[in-house]
Amino acid sequence: MINRFISDDKIKRMARTTLIAACLAASAGPGIPAVYAEDFWTLERQARQDEQNGNLQAAAPKWKLLLDHYAVEGNVVNAALYAKNLGKYYDSQKQYETAIYYYELENEYWLQAGYDWGAQDLFRAEEIRSTLDLYVQTTDESALAAASDGNGGGLAKFEPVYGTYLGMYSELDPQMGNQYTRSEQFYNKKHALYLAYTQWGKPFPRQYAVNAKAAGAALQIAFEPMNGLDEVKDGEYIRQWAAAAKATGLPIFLRYASEMNGNWVPWHGDPAKYMEKFKLVHDIMEQEAPNVAMVWSPGDVPINTMSAYYPGDAYVDWVGISMYSTPYENGDPSKPQLGLGPVDRLDEIYRLYADRKPVMISETAVTHGTVGDGKSWTDWGVMNLERVYEIMTKQYPRLKAITYFNRGATQPGVTDNFLLRDNTAMMDAYKRLIGSPHFLTKVENGAKPVAAGGYMKAQASAAFSGRTVVYPYVKLPDIYNGKVEYRLNGMLLKTEYPPYKGVELEAGGIVAGSVLEVKAFNQGGTPAVTRQLALEPQTTVTVNGRALAFEQPPVNWQGNVLVPMRAVFEALGAEVSWNQTTRTATGRKGGTTASVTIDSHTAVKNGKDYRLEAAPRLINSYTMVPVRFIAESFGAKVEWDGPNAAVRITMP
Repeated sequence: MINRFISDDKIKRMARTTLIAACLAASAGPGIPAVYAEDFWTLERQARQDEQNGNLQAAAPKWKLLLDHYAVEGNVVNAALYAKNLGKYYDSQKQYETAIYYYELENEYWLQAGYDWGAQDLFRAEEIRSTLDLYVQTTDESALAAASDGNGGGLAKFEPVYGTYLGMYSELDPQMGNQYTRSEQFYNKKHALYLAYTQWGKPFPRQYAVNAKAAGAALQIAFEPMNGLDEVKDGEYIRQWAAAAKATGLPIFLRYASEMNGNWVPWHGDPAKYMEKFKLVHDIMEQEAPNVAMVWSPGDVPINTMSAYYPGDAYVDWVGISMYSTPYENGDPSKPQLGLGPVDRLDEIYRLYADRKPVMISETAVTHGTVGDGKSWTDWGVMNLERVYEIMTKQYPRLKAITYFNRGATQPGVTDNFLLRDNTAMMDAYKRLIGSPHFLTKVENGAKPVAAGGYMKAQASAAFSGRTVVYPYVKLPDIYNGKVEYRLNGMLLKTEYPPYKGVELEAGGIVAGSVLEVKAFNQGGTPAVTRQLALEPQTTVTVNGRALAFEQPPVNWQGNVLVPMRAVFEALGAEVSWNQTTRTATGRKGGTTASVTIDSHTAVKNGKDYRLEAAPRLINSYTMVPVRFIAESFGAKVEWDGPNAAVRITMP
């Protein structure tokens, strides 16, 4: 949970040493004359004088000219320096989109130069980025499983099909401690796994395993070589440790030597040796303790450093990350980072590895109080706790475990209070959030929520059936959000304030082609960001409660539901045949024969003609037939649920 950034002053000192005289001839835009080689130093001095005088408006066009010159020249260090200046200027003017552009450009130039000096400003870009993402509720388990499946390579050890394991570090909670059976008493729900720490050279933490087994839970063990990597060797110690792990019979997530990309741990600094030792521990566990899943778990900072330590897919079961949401960098009130939320912190590791490995947040927490200045951050804490447990599981479907680091502020050197029970609003929010069936309470291969359902991120359009909820994720440069308005085809449906619950929609009440507009406001009531979502309501058909799957969705044609011919006949137990010459579909079951013909309003049942309100049609090369006539012809009862656009067929 340590952020390490190089200071702006140091960047400027080092960058300015690379300034060299070069040819410069370019138009600076209105009011700025063309600049030639002999004017270069004059321009640079003028920009610096403007900056010293506080006249950044005058300095900005000069910075832009200097930036363009150095970019063309290939001097990426100086290009980064001036991009940084421009980013900070437009940030101060609240021209956030322009600021983001220059912050990201600055980071690109620093990376080209071989430095990660743009990391801090890249984080700032995320702080000021206006975000409005929409998520659509679904009960389609196949879609949820597909979104959670990565590249389709199958489930990893202990990986759920979809859903997220609920984890906690409780040792520093004075009321719960390591008595894991107390979880339901305090949180109204069991946790699937608990975090324990141990060091290389110490015996396997057997008592933690005993407590976890009593609670029906698994263990995540942070296994730390505190004397450095050289002490990690194959031998009697680690073999006995692995045997003890196996003897527990528990699922164990072994987080060996985590946060290796940060210089605050003694196993940092030698990626090759780190990978060698990780592979060694993996091989021993594979041989001795098949109930152990290996977790490779860097820190979210410093950014752009973790991949150097990755030992390879063959040695990693899960990837994890340590990430904390704190209002100040390293507890320093002079370095606020209020706008940098947890959602942004997961992006790098998810982008690099989630297509191949399930992801866990190995440890995380949200500040509700800071020690140095004694401030309460309740509103900020609740907002970011909701982002961890409400938004991240929707944004990142491969996020399959979250462990909360439940620690207070009484330990020496602590800067932030994370302990849930120390803040009623945080405790209430946590209990409410984890109450979702999405959070799993038992670790096992192929686990999934008891109640089918979840959310999918919406793009330009959303197809849904029955009832659904469209849920917003709002993040604004103003830190705290205001109201959100939902309009359907221009008509106001709902206005709500944080915490958001989203808007419920019914398929039967929405015409195909409708547009849902979602508009987010800042706390001052000014519109900040808007999204539009094209809605595609779909009709569902069930037979004795079982939903039918169709390659071509049913359509509502002139008040009649048409469904694919073969699917409905077979669902009713009828044999189906097709006459291409007459374009007639016929179903037979027992003593009943029913036939319908494309574009004909006349249907036939056992030789008798019946008038159809809607004729069968060809739609996208599928023969679509009226479901009511077909079902009733074979003795079924048909009910229409208008609000949910659902056909319910009951067979005798």
